[in-house]
Amino acid sequence: MSAAVREIVDRELARPVDPRVADMAAAIAARHPDGAVAVLFYGSCLRQSELDGLMLDFYLIVSSYRQAYGRGWLALANRLIPPNVFPFEHRGLVAKYAVLSEGDLARECGPRARSVSVWARFAQPARLVWAKDGAARGRTVVSVAQAAPTLFALTLPTMDWGRDDPVAIFRAGFALTYRAELRAEKVDRSADIVAADRDYYRRLGEAVLAASTSPVQAPRAAMRGWRWRRRKGKALSVIRLAKASTTFAGGIDYLAWKINRHAGTAIEIKPWQRKWPLVAALILLPRLLKRGAIR
Repeated sequence: MSAAVREIVDRELARPVDPRVADMAAAIAARHPDGAVAVLFYGSCLRQSELDGLMLDFYLIVSSYRQAYGRGWLALANRLIPPNVFPFEHRGLVAKYAVLSEGDLARECGPRARSVSVWARFAQPARLVWAKDGAARGRTVVSVAQAAPTLFALTLPTMDWGRDDPVAIFRAGFALTYRAELRAEKVDRSADIVAADRDYYRRLGEAVLAASTSPVQAPRAAMRGWRWRRRKGKALSVIRLAKASTTFAGGIDYLAWKINRHAGTAIEIKPWQRKWPLVAALILLPRLLKRGAIR
């Protein structure tokens, strides 16, 4: 990773946020006082600069899952199938936060990532809104700064044109990642994400291209890799959904809200589905896939 890439990401992560976001991040860290290292804010609320009536998205980075939870099944679940996701309310705002260890953040932002979900999110603008200390902040910046180079390395070999256009590379990369997860949003939403901060993507992409020294993977091998990521990513999405039903109170309602918002559906959750969210989710999933509400 070049110094230029790290500097651009560092400056973006350090940009100010609404004080309510910083306050909520500190409150999330306080829930895990022995393990909390950093809190990152990302997602649609950051892009839209809207908070009220929406669900904010955070990643809580911890030193280790044992430190964050103590002994027990939550630590094991987070280690085996990261991340764990929890709901959170604070002073009139609602959020969900995902928990990752520092080691898992570093791996999942880089080329050894098990899935696309972390590096795809942190190749986008984010804010580092709470850190335990300066050293923790520095380690987090280094991990997050790997995300855009990872996207470029995996996307460039799949492109027939625009390989010298950083904005086009980001659009193509995000489109590929949308296909590699179960998502309610349309694939062309990748263009909207890039359009929300085109100048940042251009500057960051130019720095990534200038620093690139690795040979470009053969197109066939690259496409085989993406077919594998799609199969694995969708399977992981189902497993994470099942796991979230045990950690996320009201998760089935959030799932319905998000699908309705992005896919234009009118899913209504019945009382029995709230009582048995895992069963409900597994019943809903094939129906939603068939209707094209999620992909």
